[in-house]
Amino acid sequence: FYDAIIQGVLRHINFDVVKCVLVASPGFVKEQFCDYMFQQAIKNEWKAITENKSKFILVHSSSGHKHTLKEVLADPAVTARLADTKAAGEVKALDTFFTMLQTEPDRAYYGINHVERANEAIAVETLLVTDELFRSTDLPTRKRYVKLVESVKENGGDVRVFSSLHVSGEQLGQLSGVAAILRFPMPDIANDEDSAEESEED
Repeated sequence: FYDAIIQGVLRHINFDVVKCVLVASPGFVKEQFCDYMFQQAIKNEWKAITENKSKFILVHSSSGHKHTLKEVLADPAVTARLADTKAAGEVKALDTFFTMLQTEPDRAYYGINHVERANEAIAVETLLVTDELFRSTDLPTRKRYVKLVESVKENGGDVRVFSSLHVSGEQLGQLSGVAAILRFPMPDIANDEDSAEESEED
């Protein structure tokens, strides 16, 4: 039985795409299975399993039936761990943005006007946006951000939608909720903003 599951894991799970694997059971079956699987993986040199050991998350379920999946996924402890796995990519993107802001500020912009200007020049390499804006209840706001996201994707950019419930989403929210890492420097964006502010003061 364990071997059949292991073969299923090896055959059907692409670890380049899958961020975590939930292993749920009543009692200690999940621990016994994972111990056996990792032993076999070392013995048979199944790198797909040994190199992705951290992606296996062990959780308790009341039975082995399919319907308990819903119960497992509703567990707050599980959803928090899944959110952290999903958010790992977002956290990395935000770290890259902050680093860029320090080292190459002409390639890191935040605020919808700046980001839209960069996108018009097909300069956005990575777009960071909060789910609050992307799924806004205000229709014009939502349309604006959906259009931006689709445009960045069409131009070959990477889009990261941040959960406002995660700390990384909160951080991005403090930066207006939208930011971009650019493919090339665009100092003109900042200069235009400065000149606009000066003309307003005049």
